Amino acid sequence: MPRALVTGAGNGIGRAIARQLADNGFEVAAVDIDGAAAESTAADVGGTAYGCDVADERAVAALAESVGALDVVVSNAGIWRSKSLADSTLAEVEDVLRTNVVGSWLIARALTPNFPETGGAIVNLTSTLAEMPGVGRGIYPASKAAIVALTKQLASEYAPRRIRVNAVGPGLVLTEGTRGEFADPGLARAIGESMPLGRLGEPSDIAAAVGFLASPAAGYITGQVLFVDGGWTVNGSAFIGLAVQDYFRQPVQ
Repeated sequence: MPRALVTGAGNGIGRAIARQLADNGFEVAAVDIDGAAAESTAADVGGTAYGCDVADERAVAALAESVGALDVVVSNAGIWRSKSLADSTLAEVEDVLRTNVVGSWLIARALTPNFPETGGAIVNLTSTLAEMPGVGRGIYPASKAAIVALTKQLASEYAPRRIRVNAVGPGLVLTEGTRGEFADPGLARAIGESMPLGRLGEPSDIAAAVGFLASPAAGYITGQVLFVDGGWTVNGSAFIGLAVQDYFRQPVQ
């Protein structure tokens, strides 16, 4: 049975990816900084749990040693700090960059030796904010833009080993981490309806794209970024702004 490892697998998009890969026939190693959350996902998908901080070089090295052979690695673990760059502290910026960018590099460097000689696949998680920064997003968009560049660099360096490296960029997706931004159901509905495809994303939408890029069906694809955003990066941004304005103009019922 092929084996896949997913970081940030404890909840949200990471958990959905673990489920998708398990459904696709992979034995899944669920990795999360929260060991209990990793165990919950592992139990859900019939896999194995590992507690690991991807920004910790020694912890990642220990993970690589204990997890064994792999065919697919998904770097999903990430954090954000929703504040302006002017209000961000150096510690906050370093935390985001170290987890999102350095962590993805550490995982790739440590775990690719666990791939077979025939190759494997890495899927990194970026974001539509890599191309569409927003007010109050801090260093997060820059970290996700860096993951795009990292993905292309890894794809170039690992191609001789037949290791494919691609990225998936989620748009507006309802998860435990983003529920606060959509706490007002009317506003969430208005934003969703303003999207070109008429709804907000679900973790399963992102997981399906990751499952494809991890599969043999994507065997000739590397160094690419697939945005799964309901059309937001095409022309959705202006429509969302209008939807928010219209929503707040509505009289209170």
